[in-house]
Amino acid sequence: MNRNDDISSSFSEQNRLPDLKQWWTDLQQVNSKVLQKVVDRLYTARSNLKKKKDKGHDVGKLKWKGNGYYHSFEYNQSGFELKKTSGRDRLYLNKIGNVPVVAHRELPDDATMKGVVVKRETTGRWYASLQLETNESAPPKPDEPENVVGIDVGILKYAHDTDGHAVGSVDLSAEEERLEHEQRVLSRKEHGSNNHREQQQKVARRYADIKRKRRDFLHKLSTWYAKTYDLVAVEKLDAKGLLELPSNSHNRASAAWATFRKLLKWKCEREGTHFVAVEPAGTTKECARCGVSTDKPLWVREHSCPACGFEADRDENAAWNVLQRGLDKLNIGTGSAESTPAETVVPTATAFQLVAANHVAETGSPTLKREPSGER
Repeated sequence: MNRNDDISSSFSEQNRLPDLKQWWTDLQQVNSKVLQKVVDRLYTARSNLKKKKDKGHDVGKLKWKGNGYYHSFEYNQSGFELKKTSGRDRLYLNKIGNVPVVAHRELPDDATMKGVVVKRETTGRWYASLQLETNESAPPKPDEPENVVGIDVGILKYAHDTDGHAVGSVDLSAEEERLEHEQRVLSRKEHGSNNHREQQQKVARRYADIKRKRRDFLHKLSTWYAKTYDLVAVEKLDAKGLLELPSNSHNRASAAWATFRKLLKWKCEREGTHFVAVEPAGTTKECARCGVSTDKPLWVREHSCPACGFEADRDENAAWNVLQRGLDKLNIGTGSAESTPAETVVPTATAFQLVAANHVAETGSPTLKREPSGER
C-alpha cells in the first residue's frame, strides 16, 4: 500500500487487487466486490481518524488485523440473489453458493436488492442484512401539525409524554441474573480450553438475549410514536457524558436513550412525522405553565410552582417543556400569535396512565393507550 496519503486512495488500491490475486492466490476464492468493500472499510477508518485528528483528538494508527478479526463481509451491485428453491428461501452468494436462510418478512414487490451484508455474531449465528431500493417515498410532513407530543425519558419509568402516558422500563432482571450465572461459570473454566470456549458462547448468547429484548422494546415504542403523532419532541441527552457520572451508570447504559432517539428519528422520517431534539437543560426545573425555575433534588417527584401554583408530576412537567422547546425550535404554532399548542393544553391536574413495558406488545400496539390493571 502506498504510504503517501496524497497518492493512496481507495480507488487506486482497488485497482491493485487483480495483480494482488496473482501473488496471493487465496484471494481468488473471494468475490471481487467483497474485496473492494474491504478496501473501502480501510479507507473509511482512515478518514474517520483524520476527522478526529483535525478536531484536536489524540488518535493512534491503524493496526494490522489478522485472521479471525473481521466477522462480516459485504456484497454490492452483483454476486448475490435471494430465491426460493423447493419452497425454501435461499441466498445465493458468489464464490460460496446457495445458503438456506429464514427470511423474517417478504420483500416488497417493487424492491431491488442493491447489496448484502453477512455477519457472524459472537453467539456463532450468521445473519444477512439485505439492502433494498424501493419506489416508496415518505409522506410529506404536515405544515401545521395538530397531534403533537413531548417525551421525557427516565429510568424507573422509561418515557413520560404530554398525552398522558408513562411507559415503564423493560424488565430484564431475569436475563441479567442468567448472564451473571454464566459469567461465574466462565470464570472457573481454564482459559483457552474447549470448555472455556463453549462457555464463552453461552455468555454471548445471554448478552444477545438482553440486547434483542431491549431493542425489540425500543423498536416498538419508537414506531408507535412515529405513526401516532404529527410531531415528536425529545431530549437531546449527552449519553456519553451521563455514563461518566459517578453513580447509576449501569442503569443509564441499559436505558439506551441514544438508541431510542436514533430509532425514533429515522422512523419519523419514514412516516412523514416532524422530529425535533431539544436541549434538556432546565426542563425539570422550569415550570411548564409560567416558566419560573425552581430547584428540586432528584428524590422530589412532584413539581409545585411557587409562582403560579401549577402542580404536576415532575416528569410530566419536563415533557411539556420538551414539547414547548420543540415547537419553538421548528417555529410551529396553532395559527394564533398569542398561543402555541403547549400553552393552550397544559393541564391543571395530572392523570398519567402507567403502561408496563411488556404491554408494548406489537408495533403500533393500541395497548399503549390502555391502562393495565394494577399499574396505576
